[in-house]
Amino acid sequence: MEQSALLKRVSHLSTEPNPVLLEHAKQRAESVQNRIADRITQFAGSMAFVYIHVLWFASWIGFGVEKYPYGLLTMIVSLEAIFLSTFVMISQNRADAKRQVLADQQWQTVREEDKQNEELLKLSNQILELTRAIHKYTSPAPEAPAASSN
Repeated sequence: MEQSALLKRVSHLSTEPNPVLLEHAKQRAESVQNRIADRITQFAGSMAFVYIHVLWFASWIGFGVEKYPYGLLTMIVSLEAIFLSTFVMISQNRADAKRQVLADQQWQTVREEDKQNEELLKLSNQILELTRAIHKYTSPAPEAPAASSN
């Protein structure tokens, strides 16, 4: 799909960030641990991370830092995998927290809309009752049938 066609399809969408998510990000940024975890997961999910590892492994093997089966390299990579998996879980927890913040806000909106709908329904019923009362008051009284004279 062309980029211009895609832009046309999404041009109606708001580009303004959700204020609840902005507040959540602000609170998250207040913690040094969260900022460090965010930076690590951001870097670990980049192509720079991949390139550095390709160079590292090629250099390790190419310069003969150790002999096959590369026990030290295997141990280092295993430890790195343990830590990276932890950062992936931290990232998932962060995403879950963001989803929960959005869900809470949406639930609050639903409750407010439900309350407004109930108020509007009460007003509509009052208007209906008043309309019926006005029609009853303003409509001519039905005439009594005339007594038949034989």
